[in-house]
Amino acid sequence: MNGEAGGGLAALQAGSQDSGGRLTSEMVDPQYVLPNDVGLALLDCSEAFRLLLQGERLYAHHLSRACWYGGLIVLLQTSPEAPAIYVLLSRLFRAQDPNKLGELACSAGLTDEEYQAFLVYAAGVFSNMGNYKSFGDTKFVPNLPKDKLQQLIWQSQAFQEQPEEMESLWGRCGELMFSLDPRQRQLGLGKKGITTYFSANCSLEDAQLAQRFLDSQTISAYNTRLFKKKDEAGQTCYEVRLASVLGTDAPVDPELAPKLRCFEFESCKFCVTRGDYAPLLEKVVENLQRTKAYAANTNQESMLEHYIHSFTQGSIAAHKEASRCWIRDKGPIVESYIGFIESYRDPYGSRGEFEGFVAVVNKAMSAKFAQLVASAEQLLLELPWPRAFEKDTFLMPDFTSLDVLTFAGSGIPAGINIPNYDDIRQTEGFKNVSLGNVLSVAYSTQKEKLTFLAEEDKDLYIKWKGPSFEVQVGLHELLGHGSGKLFVQEKDGTFNFDRNTVINPETGELVRTWYQSGETWDSKFSTIASSYEECRAECVGLYLCLNKDVLRIFELKGEDAEDVIYINWLNMVRAGLLGLEFYTPENGTWRQAHMQARFVILRVLLEAGGGLVTLQHTTGADGKPDALITLDRNKILPVGKPAIKRFLSKLQVLKSTADVTRGKELYGGYSTVTDEGPERFLSLRDTVLLRKEARKMFVQANTRLEGEDVTLVQYEGTAAGLIRSFTERFPEDAELLERHLLELSDADAHFWANQD
Repeated sequence: MNGEAGGGLAALQAGSQDSGGRLTSEMVDPQYVLPNDVGLALLDCSEAFRLLLQGERLYAHHLSRACWYGGLIVLLQTSPEAPAIYVLLSRLFRAQDPNKLGELACSAGLTDEEYQAFLVYAAGVFSNMGNYKSFGDTKFVPNLPKDKLQQLIWQSQAFQEQPEEMESLWGRCGELMFSLDPRQRQLGLGKKGITTYFSANCSLEDAQLAQRFLDSQTISAYNTRLFKKKDEAGQTCYEVRLASVLGTDAPVDPELAPKLRCFEFESCKFCVTRGDYAPLLEKVVENLQRTKAYAANTNQESMLEHYIHSFTQGSIAAHKEASRCWIRDKGPIVESYIGFIESYRDPYGSRGEFEGFVAVVNKAMSAKFAQLVASAEQLLLELPWPRAFEKDTFLMPDFTSLDVLTFAGSGIPAGINIPNYDDIRQTEGFKNVSLGNVLSVAYSTQKEKLTFLAEEDKDLYIKWKGPSFEVQVGLHELLGHGSGKLFVQEKDGTFNFDRNTVINPETGELVRTWYQSGETWDSKFSTIASSYEECRAECVGLYLCLNKDVLRIFELKGEDAEDVIYINWLNMVRAGLLGLEFYTPENGTWRQAHMQARFVILRVLLEAGGGLVTLQHTTGADGKPDALITLDRNKILPVGKPAIKRFLSKLQVLKSTADVTRGKELYGGYSTVTDEGPERFLSLRDTVLLRKEARKMFVQANTRLEGEDVTLVQYEGTAAGLIRSFTERFPEDAELLERHLLELSDADAHFWANQD
């Protein structure tokens, strides 16, 4: 059965709880463990790396080092215990290779299945940079008895060498590693979950207040965390802490100087400080400095200088300047981006998780995307909103297919459209990347593991899922995220649209709402911003994939083109059903932006009626609950296209006009999950959980400096291979980094000491 562990706690029973609502250690809901047969794949970039020139290899190497050091920040952005778990595992496997430790595990009384479960858990922590899934934000725990894991640690080489330190590490994280108290089962704000972007005593109201303060001072939330405490006089005080190498008392650049102080705001005290993650960002900066010697042009040199300034000072303004240089660096052989980028995992939707990637251009696939870019202005005219709701000028972006060499952070996407700064995207442009070697392995499917589809659809789905997803990613990134205008009133009172003539097509009246200067899409739509935008981009992909000129760019014609359209739409409605895994009924929240978006699209297409989509509860061959979703390919044009057209237009108009009230009403309505007929989505959620397949993990290479050149070190696509890649990632300073992580974690531990 899909989603079950291959051993360890073989008789897992979902939802077993003690009287306090806690899941017991003997009976763990399978959604909180990684199965022993989880997919692991090598992210192969050997051919792309081989074709680089020596200077390009050195540029890629030093940039990769900067990314990997920065990626460790994610541990501190995930959960209070994540840094200690990482250090415990790192020390364990640096002292003993997984195979050697496996021999010891056998003598310590662990079964082969239990030791494999531990390897999978360790691989999961390294892959997700923490003990919560990057895709879905649920906690995962070791799928073996706690006492057996403790016994293995006590007998390990690492424990023999440093018994007091290993025992201390276990004391710090052993309980939390296994704990599934209700609040700890998922990331969230306040009582809804765990987050280290906010102190444990922060609520949604605190987050909203902080956002109003940040907007009032034109401070970006991207590189911040928020800590609520009492000052000496007993007044509530909020610390807004910026990520930087330098502390608050160090020399400050003119842009930040007026902001690094305390403010009175709405009867509360806000103190803006800096220095978060300082020792890790110092390593990032050191390696960016080394990278400068191998920059291919002045745009890259300037980009690196601005990155260095940004991470040193804590300046988002400098990161924006780096992003502008990055946009101007057209068609580089080695592509990269680094910083506090995506806000998916901030429960409020404003703070960026650190990530950094380095990748090499795939010239053949990039040529197709270049054709798509060349057609973009014409394709934008086909989108279903008035011309006034589109950017005044389409700024031709780079769109490249890349083979990833390094992707440091909590997870690896299939495609990216960045930067995320609205002011830059609206007037200066952006870049799109499709990650080719990720696409080639992440979305491969075995027929026997393919759920909820009719037998007659499965072979066609397997054949065309890859090509259809390639088309969808291209349209989603370039013309989804790359389209649409935000109506803004500037500081000087001027508007970027004509208030006297632009009509809101949803009301038939003049536009009455817009963004004030300093407001952004994320700050305005906050908790729904990420998912809403992903939904808009997915709808653009569905809508424009019906255009045969688009499909010809991807060398798809005739029956093949028709099959790709069908599978793209079928994949979307199936993904909407699979999305139920990421809904938490206990508090009515969604834990994954893209999957919520796909569920919303499923709801829209079901509502369209006409027999376009059917969704049935069935019983599987194993006698357990199952489901079947079908799509009538003959109804896509007459029923599906008009439904997506209407919905997509609403999404854009509400986004353009900053109409938060109607936007939340629309999106929240379609996001609602109930057990009302005929679909009975809550019951279907149980079926989806019963038959889910774990998300693949990627094993990434390391680069190693040897004399004047760089070699690539790749590992086998197994849990042990993934672990080895991490234990060899920081050969010079692993112990120092571990000490930094523990010290940084200790310094803020009191903010989460009483989570209940």
